Amino acid sequence: MGPAGPATLLPRSALISSLEQAGMQISRSDLADFAYFLAIARHRSFRRAGLELGVSASALSHALKGLEARLAVRLFNRTNRSVTLTAAGEELLAAISEPFDLIGQSVQALDRFRTAPVGRVRLNALDDAATLLLGPVLPVFAERYPEIEIELSVNNRLIDVIEQGYDAGIRFEGTVPADMIAQRLTPDFRWIVVGSPAYLERWGTPEHPSDLLRHRCLNIRLGNGRIYRWEFEKSGEAVAVTVPGAITIDQSAVARSLAISGTGLMYAPEQSVAPQLHSGTLRIVLADWAPGGAAFCIYYSSRRHLPTGLRLLIELIRELRPLGG
Repeated sequence: MGPAGPATLLPRSALISSLEQAGMQISRSDLADFAYFLAIARHRSFRRAGLELGVSASALSHALKGLEARLAVRLFNRTNRSVTLTAAGEELLAAISEPFDLIGQSVQALDRFRTAPVGRVRLNALDDAATLLLGPVLPVFAERYPEIEIELSVNNRLIDVIEQGYDAGIRFEGTVPADMIAQRLTPDFRWIVVGSPAYLERWGTPEHPSDLLRHRCLNIRLGNGRIYRWEFEKSGEAVAVTVPGAITIDQSAVARSLAISGTGLMYAPEQSVAPQLHSGTLRIVLADWAPGGAAFCIYYSSRRHLPTGLRLLIELIRELRPLGG
């Protein structure tokens, strides 16, 4: 994590001493294999650990076998479908995680001595978050921090970002797993129903959420696989409608295109259709029923240090505020 102040560098000899105090006699040549062990334990996957470390899964497997032979214990139970820690592996993980974490913090503390920050950040984000939030920010970030690499995966499915090897994810606030640290990046969104002038002229304008049952709507597939029930609120009255529609979509860009063409009504955050509302290619309906919704949050594991690049990205989003707030 980018430290608030100077960190004390843990010497390699101190790490070895810490491990030996835990009952393990090791040599300096073991340190790389311990780092490999930690990555495999973190991901429960040789392939994903290899992606993080930049080495092949077969190289990791070879290194782990060598470490297990030197320690004379099996550290993982391995099958075609799973990689799990043995009791000995759990004990080793508990013994060495903190010393290695301290080294990681100390190395990142050296960033303040560099003329330009370096590093790599892997992000997983919703398509709306990628377009509306990161789209305006990343060009500025790339110009300001050219030595930091950003790898962005746009995916609306709910996944375990840590298990999949990402440093952080960006989701709506209510969908962030409870065991993660979350930081709000935007104000709450207003969710609206929009349709094209051609659609409204042909099918009419709904006046109440229940009128949607007689309309053509573009259904939303959530990240957990469920079909979303459109939610409305007015003067304390809350309504959720299972809308009819022959088309179900999980990507906002496609839904916008279909709504503009007159295929059906769309339910979306107001910011995601702001250009179309401004140009008149889409119009708001049921405006007095539009509810407030959750903000975008960036989240990451409490067990993982915040990479310098991720900290700088969060700071830049808050500086530029592409969605206000």
